Amino acid sequence: MTDDTAANPPPVPDRLYGRRRGHPLRPRQQALLEVTLPRLQLSPEDAASGPARAFAAPVEEVWLEVGFGGGEHSYAQMQANPKVGLIASEVFENGICSLLTRLVPEGGEGTAPLPPNLRLWTEDARRLLRMLPEGSLSRLFLMFPDPWPKARHAKRRFVHPSILPVLAAAIRPGGQWRIATDDPTYQQWVIEVMGAQDLFEQVSLDTTRPEGWPPTRYEAKALREGRQPMYWVWQRR
Repeated sequence: MTDDTAANPPPVPDRLYGRRRGHPLRPRQQALLEVTLPRLQLSPEDAASGPARAFAAPVEEVWLEVGFGGGEHSYAQMQANPKVGLIASEVFENGICSLLTRLVPEGGEGTAPLPPNLRLWTEDARRLLRMLPEGSLSRLFLMFPDPWPKARHAKRRFVHPSILPVLAAAIRPGGQWRIATDDPTYQQWVIEVMGAQDLFEQVSLDTTRPEGWPPTRYEAKALREGRQPMYWVWQRR
């Protein structure tokens, strides 16, 4: 990436890449999407008016996870931080079902109590970030995103020069952006993109998962296959 690219980045495309569905959904999964998901879904209206008011109980701050995958990290953060309102964002239906399966027993899709400090967003997270009032978030998570390793696919990566002003507007000053990836191409990309900006300050970089970072299946797979994850904390200036 050149300095010109960092200074004058092309717009982040609105098109959502990647799959929305993997293997065919089972009846239980279909019920979770049709019955349980609407009970937790964050509406665009609530996002735009102030997401803290969208939760079923008062929250002290709002966090967002972009691309929660199987939901392990979101579920752990939600349980460990009951005073925090967590927005978990994912478009892959099988991943959404994986998280919902953790929340409700079979047969309770429409009646089981749901966590009051969780809301789900099932569209492109960049759309949500553009809707949020300034300073809505105090923490953003990007855990093991799709690396899009080919150079021509760089525009598809969530970490991108043109999204940084959007993130800086949504995250309050002093708020955190946590990034974890095991992909060497994406690691170098983060170093280049974040090294060419002045909206976020690097707080830490670790090669072992820091305390307070719940594990994910993607991290476990990376370690089994001999890849070295990197864990960043960036702070909004």
